[in-house]
Amino acid sequence: MEVFDNIAISSRIRLARNVAGIKFYIKNNDEDAEFIVSSVRKCLDKFDLFNFLSLKNLSLGECNALFEQHLISKELIANKDISGVAISEDESVIVMINEEDHIREQCIQPGFNLLKAYRKINEIDDEILNQLDIAYDENLGFITASPANLGTGMRASVMLFLPALEFYAKIGEIIEKAGQSHLTVRGIYGEGSEAIGSFYQISNQGAFGMSEQEIIDLVTDFIFNLCNEEKKLRDDMLILERDRILDEGYRAYAILTQAYKLEEKETMEMLSRLKLVCELGKMEILDEKAFQKLYYECGSANLKETLNFSQKIKENVLRAEYISKKVKNLVKRR
Repeated sequence: MEVFDNIAISSRIRLARNVAGIKFYIKNNDEDAEFIVSSVRKCLDKFDLFNFLSLKNLSLGECNALFEQHLISKELIANKDISGVAISEDESVIVMINEEDHIREQCIQPGFNLLKAYRKINEIDDEILNQLDIAYDENLGFITASPANLGTGMRASVMLFLPALEFYAKIGEIIEKAGQSHLTVRGIYGEGSEAIGSFYQISNQGAFGMSEQEIIDLVTDFIFNLCNEEKKLRDDMLILERDRILDEGYRAYAILTQAYKLEEKETMEMLSRLKLVCELGKMEILDEKAFQKLYYECGSANLKETLNFSQKIKENVLRAEYISKKVKNLVKRR
């Protein structure tokens, strides 16, 4: 739904699967862990589109950089010695191995498009189900580490940019409405994280008793109504609060392009203020995809990987220099 692409940033379908006969938590059993890794890799070899990374061969900084990019989870990093991840070249399909569940398959698509993400990951899932003995019960569905994922094992989520709902202090109402609809609202990095830069993730709370299509429909209907509400409030805000938004946007541009030091959270907040003011037409984002990448490129781990520095004291100075150049190239003042 392109009309909402400036509100719904990305859509994700995640499927949890476990190999039958092997315990969920296999940290102390290298043999089982290696069996799962090799078995999943064999399944994925058919598609010839994945790059495989064994986390034990990566530094903690490299792992954290992948986490900031939303490519892997904290749980996968916690199992660093036995876990791995297969990432497609375009980074839209990710298969995490030996996380909380043995296998976590996910597909991320830009904008509001859960069905496209589902169709893409379903092809991967079919191959895994055909090749491996996956734990399944006729009454409970797919057996998962968390009871919340029993049934289809599916989590459907959408990343949303909600500055207007945040401005009018409506987020509390959204969280309440989501709970009533058996949905949950999380921050930018998922469970347990805070909302930064007006970004929120909304997904189904559980999967038991619902088909995959019913889960997608549930999340889609809620997100569609939420996007309409955000759009209406945004239209009102851009008229009634025009001067304030312009002022905050120009100040954000000045800070991002002229500041000597920038902290990570501050950078993300300023990027979001700039993103909103561009909707007034006074500024223009020349490359939306590249601009969106700035939210993780300014992250501590990614910055260190990009600029290869070791002294923590330099981080905020180097971040300011890096972001300044990027914003000047990506945002045009009219």
